[in-house]
Amino acid sequence: MRKTLVFALSMFLAASQYAIAAPELRGDHPDSYVVVKGDTLWGIAGKFLKEPWYWPEIWQVNPQIRNPHLIYPGDMLALVYIDGQPRLTLAQRGEMAGTYKLSPKKRVSELASAIPAIPLDAIAPFLTNTQIVTEEELANAPYVLLGKHGNLIVGAGELVYGRGEAELDASYGIYRRSTVYSDPDTGEFLGIEARSIASGRTTEKQGEIVTVSITKSSEEIRQGDRLLQQDDREINTTFYPSNPEGEVRGKIISVVDGVSQIGQYDVVTVNRGTREGMKEGTVLAIYRKGEQVRDPYTKEIIQLPAGRAGIMMVFRAFEKVSYALILSAERPLSIMDEVRNP
Repeated sequence: MRKTLVFALSMFLAASQYAIAAPELRGDHPDSYVVVKGDTLWGIAGKFLKEPWYWPEIWQVNPQIRNPHLIYPGDMLALVYIDGQPRLTLAQRGEMAGTYKLSPKKRVSELASAIPAIPLDAIAPFLTNTQIVTEEELANAPYVLLGKHGNLIVGAGELVYGRGEAELDASYGIYRRSTVYSDPDTGEFLGIEARSIASGRTTEKQGEIVTVSITKSSEEIRQGDRLLQQDDREINTTFYPSNPEGEVRGKIISVVDGVSQIGQYDVVTVNRGTREGMKEGTVLAIYRKGEQVRDPYTKEIIQLPAGRAGIMMVFRAFEKVSYALILSAERPLSIMDEVRNP
């Protein structure tokens, strides 16, 4: 699977056509900021703006600087005013931006040292190793029978036998059935999370029996694990934060590792997907369910309204569900908290 790791400030250069509010500077914003190792573009935006996804409105490209959309540790950003409007510009390059790899044929910039959009280590497994499938897709997929030596504790370089319709000389992931998602309000089936166990390539095929050479594994392969073909889609690691294209009302329906309280940089699943307009970069506000209180006079139980409690960004969207990263949390979040337009 081919990956393109582009850590570019251009993630902030496409403002949503549906954004109607103007960007508002924080009251305690700095006049300048020197980028440090470990920064993310989202975090830097949050130092200047109350709503970080409005960064495109104030970013001022300096055409005299090579690769002005990439920023590196050591770079200085300065807040200036042009025609009375605040603009953030790259005032000075740091040492990291001038680092190059030399070879006889080409000179390549150190893209890996540029500041990423969001913490990629938090979402990496969900960019490549997880799929949302239907019951039929999972049932019809080939499955593991046995390791070549009669075992199923298989590592890279070893072989497993599978059964089912599989293509020869093709990349396959070995997946295990995980969470079944249903809409908490309507009961609609939303999909099955298939979790990656290993990956490999088919090397032989005799009738329904296929041999898979394992190239990578994260845990023991079990009999019955399913083989799902992997495509060569380009893995996106550059995100363009934007408001949803229409009104969104959904809920957090799952969280990684099943923790009871959700915080910053946790990955969650929401019951809205591409059919509801979700796409990579969609920003949603999180509203924590209000408390119930007994009216002191009527003795009725009153449901208080939900209050805004955080911000998330979708980084991978399927038809009916999406994965999102919690970018800020003002208080502990929980499954069934609402998500809405920010």
